[in-house]
Amino acid sequence: MSKARLTSSSSEIQPLLPGELAQMIGERANQAAAASRFNDYRSRRAEQTLRRQDADLQLFREFLAFVNVRTGDLANEPAAWRPVTWGLVEAFVKWQISQGYAIQSINVRLSSIKTYARLAMQAGTLLPQEYALIRAVQGYSFREQSRIDARREVTRIGLKKAEPVKITPNQAAQLKQQPDTPQGRRDTLLMCLLLDHGLRVGEAAALEMDDFSIADEQLRFFRPKVNKEQIHHLTRDTVNALKSCHAHGDLPMHGLILRRSLRNEELGAAGMTERAITARVGYLGDKIGVTGLSAHDCRHFWATSAARHGTDPFVLQEAGGWSSLAMPRRYVEDNDIANEGVKLE
Repeated sequence: MSKARLTSSSSEIQPLLPGELAQMIGERANQAAAASRFNDYRSRRAEQTLRRQDADLQLFREFLAFVNVRTGDLANEPAAWRPVTWGLVEAFVKWQISQGYAIQSINVRLSSIKTYARLAMQAGTLLPQEYALIRAVQGYSFREQSRIDARREVTRIGLKKAEPVKITPNQAAQLKQQPDTPQGRRDTLLMCLLLDHGLRVGEAAALEMDDFSIADEQLRFFRPKVNKEQIHHLTRDTVNALKSCHAHGDLPMHGLILRRSLRNEELGAAGMTERAITARVGYLGDKIGVTGLSAHDCRHFWATSAARHGTDPFVLQEAGGWSSLAMPRRYVEDNDIANEGVKLE
């Protein structure tokens, strides 16, 4: 049976010509393919890649909201890209510089934005010329990094200080004992993750509720530095902090587990960014008289404590998510007696 059409000159129904039918079928096929573009792309990507991209796009979305541009879910909704322009992408890059984000992190986020902008263009919700301009937005080279860091006032997030701020076991215990409020219980959980598990700030910021198993007392999470997923047995302090948050209804059903602070020490729906975690750790350090404390200092404490208790360098490398033995060996060697085993008689 042939397809039909209604003519403009009369109410008589006319059959579609073969060429018109083929064009109509082709257009509908294009529409269906465009609508499923995001789903098809995401179905072919590893879970850890999607989690990193989701975090990148969430920060971009928060920036857009900050400049009064409202969007939907940039990772899943093609229509959410309609108000995005190359100027906003360029401004986002500059904003990250001003906020102290590491150059490498800025470049990775820019890559995620370009990837999804291409999908939006293919889905028909972003003009090709706008995508071409977004694609032309440049990141920064490794050579430019030191020059940029020297100029900007804000220390970049993730910058490792020449000498870490060292804390004692007693100070670590204090950092894990925060007030019994939604914000305080979240802070306790945060400090347990940093001090007891050696998480990097970006790893902590990306943790979701589904990564934790309270019943099994385990944490399954992704480590971008080594591009692999790990499982950690939770320490007793971390389990207690997690159970306390759960008992008081502080934990979300799904999504990021570390949520932003609101007034009156309540928690909002949005997750903590890397910068928010960095600022919070510094604040909690100041409260106990430790100036300049960072998430990396907490990681240093964790690795040093593990080394002092005789952890094998290979085990420490795996648990800490290092790509080589150089760093864990340094922690172990720093805590060895240099001449132990040397016999002169």
